[in-house]
Amino acid sequence: MKHEKHNHDHGNQDEGHAHHNHGHGDHGGDHAHHIKMFRNRFWISLIITVPILLLSEMIQQWFGFRITIPYQKWIVLFFSSVLYFYGGGPFIQGAIDEIKSRKPGMMTLIGTAISIAFFYSFATFFIIQGKDFFWELATLVDVMLLGHWIEAKSVAGASRVLEELVKIMPSEAHLLKDGDVEDVPIDQLSSGDLVLVRPGDKIPLDGKVMEGESSVNEALLTGESKPIHKEKDDRVIGGSINEDGVLRIKIEKTGEETYISQVIELVKKSQQSRSKTQNLANRAAALLFYVALSAGIITYIVWTLIGNISEALERSVTVLVIACPHALGLAIPLVVAFSTSISAKIGILIRNRTQFEQMRNIDAIVFDKTGTLTEGNFQVTDIHSYIDEKELIKKTYGVEINSEHIIANAISEYAKKKKIKAEDSKRFEVIPGKGTRAEIGKSYVHVGSKHLMNELDIDVDKPELEKIEKGGKSLVYTAIDNKLAGAFALSDKIREEAYEIVKKLQNIGIKVYMLTGDSEEVAKEVSKELGIDEYFAKVLPEKKENRIEQLKQKGYKVAMVGDGINDAPALLAADVGIAIGSGTDVAVESADVILVKNNLKDVERILNLSKKTYAKMIQNLWWAAGYNILALPLAAGVLAWAGIIIKPAFGAILMSLSTIIVAINAQTIKRGNIEEKNH
Repeated sequence: MKHEKHNHDHGNQDEGHAHHNHGHGDHGGDHAHHIKMFRNRFWISLIITVPILLLSEMIQQWFGFRITIPYQKWIVLFFSSVLYFYGGGPFIQGAIDEIKSRKPGMMTLIGTAISIAFFYSFATFFIIQGKDFFWELATLVDVMLLGHWIEAKSVAGASRVLEELVKIMPSEAHLLKDGDVEDVPIDQLSSGDLVLVRPGDKIPLDGKVMEGESSVNEALLTGESKPIHKEKDDRVIGGSINEDGVLRIKIEKTGEETYISQVIELVKKSQQSRSKTQNLANRAAALLFYVALSAGIITYIVWTLIGNISEALERSVTVLVIACPHALGLAIPLVVAFSTSISAKIGILIRNRTQFEQMRNIDAIVFDKTGTLTEGNFQVTDIHSYIDEKELIKKTYGVEINSEHIIANAISEYAKKKKIKAEDSKRFEVIPGKGTRAEIGKSYVHVGSKHLMNELDIDVDKPELEKIEKGGKSLVYTAIDNKLAGAFALSDKIREEAYEIVKKLQNIGIKVYMLTGDSEEVAKEVSKELGIDEYFAKVLPEKKENRIEQLKQKGYKVAMVGDGINDAPALLAADVGIAIGSGTDVAVESADVILVKNNLKDVERILNLSKKTYAKMIQNLWWAAGYNILALPLAAGVLAWAGIIIKPAFGAILMSLSTIIVAINAQTIKRGNIEEKNH
């Protein structure tokens, strides 16, 4: 989501971007436009390059062939002009923008090299004696366009996070008016309106229950794993899902005031406060620009003093033109392209490259609990029975087999695992928000919450059951003919790989934290089980990003791993946001890295890949710039006294060599990564 400042087109987009919900949709289009622009310019420039190279006197000399046609030089000049202004356009504009903001970088280096090559060659036509550099201009523009196209493609995956958040909201509501139900678009609702929400519907906007009872699933929004019982006077959140009862809700908040709009605001703010790190190649390019400029000026002065003005001009131009290594344009994009495709093959999608590169510096990782460290679905962990246990399971299963509720499913699954058949039931009914009941044989069986038991005047305050509750588990009670028959303890299952990844991260010196909206008991239990360094419990969604900020203030470089809407602001606030692929679209859109396979072990793989990728980039920059370290002094004529003068042809060979080495080196990342696939 946080695109680094990619080049001139991208300038300071982020600022203008987040002012309005719709603003963000443009980013995807903008990035696609960006890729298309580089792609089209590359292919057209490549076609134009063919006649320039074939008709270039210098190229003909080197390769020992001869082509002469009428107006040959003028044709080369025409094609070179088209290439310079069309193919080189983005770089010239980029250079102007960089110089204006006093931050010379890659664009300035490329812009300077192609401009000098073009204008010097142009001058050799009309004003001065000398060899033209049109072939150098053409190949430089082509390689740089190719590099930027590869780079733009690998950082694509434009952000649509705000649109995704808006999508969660239902588009229509059932408005109650004068005893009638009327379907109206959400944006026509106003504060004080009464709406009807049927089972399975999404709650349209934030409001208050006026009538009815139900369980409401807010897991996506608040991270609370179990459905929450709502009755008269309880508050409900727009976008949450009504599970079993019918509710009449009075709308209290619309537009900007709603919970989801506030989450959108948080996401926008986090987006705007993102640091825009200039990438490595840019810094290397800036350094080269200053070195080349100084070398060019010194070369000109020295050769002029020696008394050879035309030699001085040619030398300094050669210095400035070859100062921009083709290899530099490919050093980073090629590594990026390879690491992006390797990671995609092992189920890791990199959405933001700058942040992915930051991954190597992470020293604290915060995991969301529900759906990340745990599977996000309930399972029966133990049973406390006051009658024969098999009898209890049979009768409870007999009732729950009729229900779609998340807890009923857990009990049904448990019975199936134990190979226990359900007893036949009749007259099944749901008691919204509290439980279910049915007749089994001659008995009445109720299955449900403490709330339901209290209504039936059944005493469930037993020390053994309280102990289970204190251990952070949820209890579901079964009563047969108004007597307590037993209780099922349920908890959210911890993922198998969670144990391993926590240990592995701690072994390499990374602190592991857990963040959850669940109660202190649940959080304590899970973090003890996993051996986590520290946990934050009962954290409201809007407070999640505060916890991340607190860790950052302590000096940690923080990665956040999460999967829900409630994690979106925290994913953005972290130095690196990692979304679990099966999570919501919003979490995925807010993240820098997505674990498609939903496997926590991939967190360690990202760390490894980030370190490897960075190492390869550094090596490539040395190879790319290494050519310069050798070529610049020779081009300046440092060894001219010994008869060693670098001919542009030799410069071209060196340049090609460094480009080839960079390309090969980028590919070695593949081999180095195989063991990760298999481990």
